[in-house]
Amino acid sequence: MNITLEMAKTVVQALEDKKGEDIQIIDISEISPIADYFILASGGNRSQIQAMADAVEEKMHQKHHFLKQIEGYDSANWILMDFYDVIVHIFDRDSRIFYDLERIWRDGKQVDTADL
Repeated sequence: MNITLEMAKTVVQALEDKKGEDIQIIDISEISPIADYFILASGGNRSQIQAMADAVEEKMHQKHHFLKQIEGYDSANWILMDFYDVIVHIFDRDSRIFYDLERIWRDGKQVDTADL
């Protein structure tokens, strides 16, 4: 399995374990040099959003994929986690609607989580 696809699968599992909502994977490898995948998810409140980020970091660390940078953890309305080729966006519901990354990155390919 492709390493970045394996990373995406690990992230999705961590988000699902913490009851992440509306998990989307966008393959941006053909349209941007910044990463291969964006993974987006929503949480219901600050505690859940931070727990989702903690779970992602822990599961990725267990598989020797290390976090390059994290932004927004304290406010937890949009946490961005950079794992080099996989970038994770965890939003509260209002911020996800407001920033609408799915629209901005609509030229990317949607990847079904079931295909992982």
